[in-house]
Amino acid sequence: MTSKITASARGKPCQVMLEGCMPENETVVYAHMNGGGMGTKQSDLFGMYACLNCHDIIDGRKQLDPPIEREWLELQVARAVLKTQKILLRDNLIKL
Repeated sequence: MTSKITASARGKPCQVMLEGCMPENETVVYAHMNGGGMGTKQSDLFGMYACLNCHDIIDGRKQLDPPIEREWLELQVARAVLKTQKILLRDNLIKL
């Protein structure tokens, strides 16, 4: 089932912006942070608008050359989550 938050990714720019990013691409989806546990996802609060390229890098389906450090990638993901949360707040999809 798609939530209003995950559906909100349609037409939004990628907030991750890794090498090869397609920021204004129709491949942007609502990607959840890793760490939800085996077979589960994080809450929608812990997600970001991510293009196919960035989503693949975050989930380990695509590697960059040279490889990027995991800690740096985690920092970029956290940054993208915060940027996405600002958009969700602005669009009244989450409230404080």
